[in-house]
Amino acid sequence: MPAENCTVFTDFIFSGLLGRQDLQQGLFVLFLLIYGNTVISNLGMILLISMDPRLHTPMYYFLTSLSICDVCYSSTVSPKMLADFLSVQKRIPYNLCVVQMYFFGAFADVACVMLAVMAYDRYVAICNPLLYTNAMSRSICTQLVTIAYITGLVDSAIHTCGTFRLSFCNSNIINHFFCDVPPLLALSSSDTTINEIAMLISCSCIVGSSVITVLLSYSYIITTIIRMNTAQGRRKAFSTCASHLTAVAIFFGTLLFMYSRPTSSYSLDTDKMASVFYTVIIPMLNPLIYSLRNKDVKGALRKVMGTKLCSG
Repeated sequence: MPAENCTVFTDFIFSGLLGRQDLQQGLFVLFLLIYGNTVISNLGMILLISMDPRLHTPMYYFLTSLSICDVCYSSTVSPKMLADFLSVQKRIPYNLCVVQMYFFGAFADVACVMLAVMAYDRYVAICNPLLYTNAMSRSICTQLVTIAYITGLVDSAIHTCGTFRLSFCNSNIINHFFCDVPPLLALSSSDTTINEIAMLISCSCIVGSSVITVLLSYSYIITTIIRMNTAQGRRKAFSTCASHLTAVAIFFGTLLFMYSRPTSSYSLDTDKMASVFYTVIIPMLNPLIYSLRNKDVKGALRKVMGTKLCSG
């Protein structure tokens, strides 16, 4: 579209999660409780791991990084969404939309890579226990977390820059509740073919490689567990992986549903619900999954609670 015929918008307007005004206050209370639980449970997990020396292992170092990531990427969306529930016009300035998209994409990528790193950690611990201390040393763990953050920051920068180089001439109303790549591509009046290809390549590289890492790691883990001589050993090995497998299935399943499709198949209402799941629900579920299905975490929590009761 010629530049002289293009209206320059200084902000965007979200259509919101639901159009019905009579439900906004109820949704505000619901999502405020969910967001509060997300922050408290993830920070509680971080604090619990830092307080118990038995949890100072690579597995829980990665879990701490995942909890930090969950708080950050939920916080890029939830506060604005909560404010919009109480607003008639859900406006976001152009620059803040850029910032929200960048940091959400970065932390989502980091979470994706961290889940793959955690699967590799379980593979080394179960399949090569004698090499575990050297293979997952403190320096290597730090390098893996650093790689996850670099991957997220660079990938998100590419998509954010590519998206906001497009023209938005026809409308500034985003049929969504936060600034994400697919709804902005659908809103753009420019040709988005290159952006769609870039998103597909990114999904294939980051999400695809992470999924492959998880599948390979757990195929070796399952083979090793089957070969174990004792039922107790098999139960112990499986218990350390069950919570991670649950988190992986939920996270990657939702991401693949959202980002591995062209915008021509982008169903706004369906994808809004999927977006709620991975932006709001999953960050709340992760600490619950890892605490309820992990004997070490439950033991550390009982120890902390017992110490407080005795001191009280």
